[in-house]
Amino acid sequence: MLLISQREVVEVLLHRYGQLYSDTLGLDLRLGTPSVLFQWLCAALLLGGRIRSTAAQQAAEALLRQGWSTAEKLAASTWEERTRVLNRSGYARYDESTSRRLGELAQRMLDCYQGDLRRLREAAHRNPAEERRLLQEFKGIGEVRADIFSREVQIVWEELYPFADRRALNAAAQLGLGNQTRSLVHLVDRSEFARLVAALVRVDLGKHAPDILSEAGRP
Repeated sequence: MLLISQREVVEVLLHRYGQLYSDTLGLDLRLGTPSVLFQWLCAALLLGGRIRSTAAQQAAEALLRQGWSTAEKLAASTWEERTRVLNRSGYARYDESTSRRLGELAQRMLDCYQGDLRRLREAAHRNPAEERRLLQEFKGIGEVRADIFSREVQIVWEELYPFADRRALNAAAQLGLGNQTRSLVHLVDRSEFARLVAALVRVDLGKHAPDILSEAGRP
């Protein structure tokens, strides 16, 4: 695929699917505040479940509506309260186990980092591999969920840039954009990179690659 065709594909990608998952939740990761980072980690836990992404997003939005926007507030909620909220928002299949994990996540945040993920970043000396290792010490945050968190927090944690996970690279390969992160870096400005990765993830999840190629090829 010629470079100009790659640019056309990227334009369609960003136009159709380039909204950050954090933006859909009303989270501005550029703020980099403890509450925003905590909310995004909770969202990553929910989005990484074996459940429809729309249901996961609804569950994340429901947590915020309850006012559980910090580790302190979430830790103060009960397992029954969290389970009820998750169940009502469409996360029914995994509501009980996820409720427990959310509570454990909040408590570990308080115990280890005083509710502030920026302390985790500093404990890792801003080393991406160490940050991911420490993230995975939270119960329920495995490799996939650490990927989800890293995909968009790279906006504010500069050391993570450039980061693209397996889903994004799978879609990129199907679209002729290469199958490695370094292949994507040259396609957009740094400020747009996280949006490109989010768009590729949406394409992979929805199997939209043929539609993107069709639209990009139109005269």
